[in-house]
Amino acid sequence: MGADYQNRITNWSLEDRPREKLLRLGVRNLTNVELVALLLGSGTRKTNAVELARELLGLVDNDLNELGRLDIDDLTKIKGIGTAKAVTVKASLELGFRRSSGYTREKIFIRNSAGVFELMQGTIGPLDHEEFWIITLNRAHRVINSQKISQGGLTGTVIDTRMILRHALDKKATSLVICHNHPSGNTRPSEADISITKKIKEAAELMDISLLDHLVITSDAYFSFADEGLLV
Repeated sequence: MGADYQNRITNWSLEDRPREKLLRLGVRNLTNVELVALLLGSGTRKTNAVELARELLGLVDNDLNELGRLDIDDLTKIKGIGTAKAVTVKASLELGFRRSSGYTREKIFIRNSAGVFELMQGTIGPLDHEEFWIITLNRAHRVINSQKISQGGLTGTVIDTRMILRHALDKKATSLVICHNHPSGNTRPSEADISITKKIKEAAELMDISLLDHLVITSDAYFSFADEGLLV
């Protein structure tokens, strides 16, 4: 019991406790382990929240993108993480991903494929299923909106060209970028990817809307149709 008592975060010095450290120094000065510990809130009788967070991050080699891929069942396999804690972690990571895709969206200009990747990587890169998104742009290539069009399984998703064009027209877009993720980690486009890109490009041109690019995104890399000369 003595060892358990000594292990409690409340017995640490104030400058070492995650909550007090955040209040004193600001959230950006906390490590990933300390941030996850705050989400977990508490540990077990033998393991405090910081140690529990360290164990959780150790499962994914401290890669937050990989942590985002874990589902509730994966999280609750760790002793001390029940459904409530797992849900809190999943919800917090989802907020982070949504913030990365929508943060100051109206101020974002798309100048190249790297800009698209920066905008969308956090949203779809870590997923374990495919999602297809459209990014609508105005004449200055300022982002108007990013919208998920469809969601599929591990190997594909159904894409409705009419839905894409209707969304672009609703947003009064003059150009658009499409992107989807490959959970396999392989950035190379499939024949189906190439075919749907051509179909969307031709349909968009009938509406005087330019398809600027199509990106295949993974957790740490991407393939650009425009960069590879596949939108000619």
